Amino acid sequence: MLNRRSTNRRVLFRHVYCQAFFLTAVTAFAQDVQHVRLTADGRFTVDGAATFPIGYTSGPVLGSMSPAHNTGLAELKKEGYVFQLWYCPPRQWGPERESYLDALLQHSLEQGTRVVISIHDLQAIKPAETAKIAELRRVVTKYRNHPSLLFWKGQDEPEWGKIPPEDLRIYYETIHALDPNHPIWMTQAPRGTIDALKPYSRFYDIGAIDIYPVSYPPGIHSEKGHNTELSSVGDYTQVIRTANGPNKTTMMVLQICWSGVTKPGKTLRFPTFFEERYMTYEAIINGARGLVFFGGNVRACWNDQDTAYGWNWSFYNRALRPVLDELRPEGPLFPALVSPDSKLPVHVDVKDVEHVVRESGDYLYVLAARRESATSEVKFTGLPPGVTDGTLLYEEPRAVKVTDGAFTDWFGPHEVHLYRFRRPLK
Repeated sequence: MLNRRSTNRRVLFRHVYCQAFFLTAVTAFAQDVQHVRLTADGRFTVDGAATFPIGYTSGPVLGSMSPAHNTGLAELKKEGYVFQLWYCPPRQWGPERESYLDALLQHSLEQGTRVVISIHDLQAIKPAETAKIAELRRVVTKYRNHPSLLFWKGQDEPEWGKIPPEDLRIYYETIHALDPNHPIWMTQAPRGTIDALKPYSRFYDIGAIDIYPVSYPPGIHSEKGHNTELSSVGDYTQVIRTANGPNKTTMMVLQICWSGVTKPGKTLRFPTFFEERYMTYEAIINGARGLVFFGGNVRACWNDQDTAYGWNWSFYNRALRPVLDELRPEGPLFPALVSPDSKLPVHVDVKDVEHVVRESGDYLYVLAARRESATSEVKFTGLPPGVTDGTLLYEEPRAVKVTDGAFTDWFGPHEVHLYRFRRPLK
């Protein structure tokens, strides 16, 4: 009965919503367009405000509710600057899909979330395909000023799909000619060399890799011969960051659930909170300036409650929401997420503890995570004179003492510590 009632509510909502859209579209389009900018060092700003975007591929369907009795998008919006990918599969773009996109953009506007548009049929276009070029121009012109639009999505995993980089030129140049306010994001598979990936960077502004290491057996998503542990997230972040080059922005696509744990003969497995938290910070430490979480919409991963509500709320509430709560814009860590990397010479005495240093306002931050190795005490050096102690965010009341710019702390495998030090007065 719960499933039937929930389904009926969703169908009724969609019907009413699509009817109501045409009455509200003029108002929506009259509002301010989002001006999305990428800084020279790869950070996001939206209308001048530093932003750490959190995305979903894909989010809850139009009109669906969460178990907390909010609309799905409103529930996700609680944890930050949220967007979802809207994807139109091959040979399906047409009036029906366009009407749904119109309604989704309007609904997202009302819920305070954003949309990334991905239309497969328009992403790899050859010069002779004049009808596709004309349609791309029409679509970009129609949606470029919609206040719910955040990015455009380029061809998915083109290197693995053996799509020549030049086939992506028309998409990139057409969008940039018509829409100066919304960058183009492209995701590569965890496949190929840096040299093979580099040519694609000419045709996107935001580069990402998707990597889902939690499975039975572990690491089946990684390319054969590569790291199959959780720390593969950091390795692939470095791969795409290098392939992107110095003037592009890096995001990473992380795991909720994926086909490698749902196909016949496979065993369903989800990341734990501890694993999801490690992968999240491993990506951030290695250069990700935004994160996307894949698989909330994969039906084979849903339990009965998820089926009733049409999205993987069970995993979200159990493992992902507590991680995102640490990244929320109102939280104590957020200034470090949107600040440039610091040039302070902070070092660690073991190679398997990775770290990044950020400075913002009165504080200095050191974000650190350990790879797969034994538990031990490690030493950090290079903090500026005058720093005497620091707190561990989300581990209070734990703290560390700093002597002559150095401190020590314990790290177990996949353990994350987030240090905040008050900067000395100048």
